[in-house]
Amino acid sequence: MDLNLLWFILVGVLMTGYAILDGFDLGVGILHLTVRDDTQRRIHLNSIGPLWDGNEVWLVVFGGALFAAFPESYATIFSAFYVPFMLLLFGLIFRAVAIEFRSKQNHSFWRGFWDFCFFGASLLATFLFGVAVGNSMIGIPLDERYEFSGTLVHLLNPYSLTVGVLAVSLFTMHGAIYLYLKTEGDLQKHAHKMMWRGFGFFLAMYIIVTVYTLVAVPRAIENFQNYPWAWIVVGLNVLAIANIPRAIHHNRPLYAFVSSCCTIAAFVFLFSIALYPNLVTSSVNEAKHSLNIYNAASADNTLIVMTIIALIGMPIVLLYTAIVYWTFRGKVVLDEHSY
Repeated sequence: MDLNLLWFILVGVLMTGYAILDGFDLGVGILHLTVRDDTQRRIHLNSIGPLWDGNEVWLVVFGGALFAAFPESYATIFSAFYVPFMLLLFGLIFRAVAIEFRSKQNHSFWRGFWDFCFFGASLLATFLFGVAVGNSMIGIPLDERYEFSGTLVHLLNPYSLTVGVLAVSLFTMHGAIYLYLKTEGDLQKHAHKMMWRGFGFFLAMYIIVTVYTLVAVPRAIENFQNYPWAWIVVGLNVLAIANIPRAIHHNRPLYAFVSSCCTIAAFVFLFSIALYPNLVTSSVNEAKHSLNIYNAASADNTLIVMTIIALIGMPIVLLYTAIVYWTFRGKVVLDEHSY
């Protein structure tokens, strides 16, 4: 068994889990200021209140798996994206603080301040995730020692910024569909309107980024020649996107949410196959200075031990996630213990 390839796949699975699960609560944060009524904003917060911290477990596990399986790439990525990652960490922390602090006081200024922080931190985190993906696609300047040789300006290139906007549009749509599932009455009507607007925003950005990628990153489709079966995922991705407005039109929000989840999963797959076998692509000399799943990997014994741990730990994480979502299924109801 090729353990390097196995862990490349497992890291991709963890990334998919995080993007789907934390994607909708980041989307809820982005949509938070679109309602002004305090009760409706409380419902927004309580729709993700029991779930958001568990969703971020997937990000922690993803980071831990990347560090243990591919330490060289972990070191290079974190040194290259040091400033953006600090901003990302700030955003994720501020989201948590905003959720917990908002209801501690009943003053309108206090709650308004934390509402804005929740929105701003969610928007910032989502945008930075997209910028990181964009830079991974287009490549970053690495020297012969696999060290980042550029500046922050290199990371803020037009392509990566555009992918950042795509991430915002995708999570906005994903969060709106989730809110429609969890709300009732006027708030559900508002979520229905946001679903259509979010889908329109996402569809426009999807077309723009697809064309931009084919022009700016032609190697993104090179692996499709070696693995033609991957075109099946492209087709399924298009079908999943097309099913979202169909499901919304027929008032089948669960189907729309499943289609949105499948769209995110397909994006992660296409991103992974575009990179493969690279983990960090050098824009200076791709052949010699890039980090891939072999020259950036831990020793075989380490990967064997990690595989055993994953076989034990992953079912526990999946079971925990399933129990939490089953426990808090249904519409949001406010009580004295709510946010």
